[in-house]
Amino acid sequence: MLNQIFTAFGITAVLCWGVASFCSIKKKEKGAVVFQTVGVLLIGMLLSCLWITLERPPFKTMGETRIWYSFFLAILGGVTYWRLRMGYLLALTNLLAAVFVVITICKPEIQSQVLMPALQSGWFVPHVAVYMFAYAVVGFAVILSFLENRKSAQKPKELITKNAKRLCKESDTLVKIATSALGIGLCFGALWAKKAWGQYWSWDVKESAALITWFIFLLYIHLQKITRINRKILFVILVIGFLSLQFTWYGVKYLPAAQKSPHSFYG
Repeated sequence: MLNQIFTAFGITAVLCWGVASFCSIKKKEKGAVVFQTVGVLLIGMLLSCLWITLERPPFKTMGETRIWYSFFLAILGGVTYWRLRMGYLLALTNLLAAVFVVITICKPEIQSQVLMPALQSGWFVPHVAVYMFAYAVVGFAVILSFLENRKSAQKPKELITKNAKRLCKESDTLVKIATSALGIGLCFGALWAKKAWGQYWSWDVKESAALITWFIFLLYIHLQKITRINRKILFVILVIGFLSLQFTWYGVKYLPAAQKSPHSFYG
């Protein structure tokens, strides 16, 4: 039943985002904003429905976190489109959000079971919620940075458009927001671990991967302050950070060392 509900809401939301993307490219701004908003509201309604039906926060399984990722990503895309009116930016963002929704439709992983004791800590929900927000911000920053480098590469340095420079500024700001959120998420995770397992940090493989990912984005922020730094170098670091983040999210569990991890319940 839950999977059927998700499929109905998910497919409808993806269709709305598709129409919004088409409208944005065709310069039909009102239609783009309306359909983007409807798509976001549908996913929001889905998350609320899951929360009520499961009688627990929908953060436990990988499928549930993918829904949150798409939700935050679609909000970021809609808000930025409303500010910048860049059709291809909204289209790329919606494409990424739709991919995660479609993956979840094919492999929902939505369970009606109650949370195990370790997940009943008050720090569990903010820890996962902050991380999903940070993950979405990083994904959006990668899209912005890609468009920035694409625009900058088309013209000599002295002729780079104001639009490209604005994308540069927006991308750097998003990375700072994401890095702050990742740091907060690490702190929430440590507090959760202390309550659930009796220690703040155990150098678990997932914890270590999360810490490395955070360091990558800290490196980006520090290098970004160098005025003459090549933006392509920053883009490469951002992509590496994005890939590291994806590995931390769902790739770590395939490592042999992860089988004995306290995070093995997740995904």
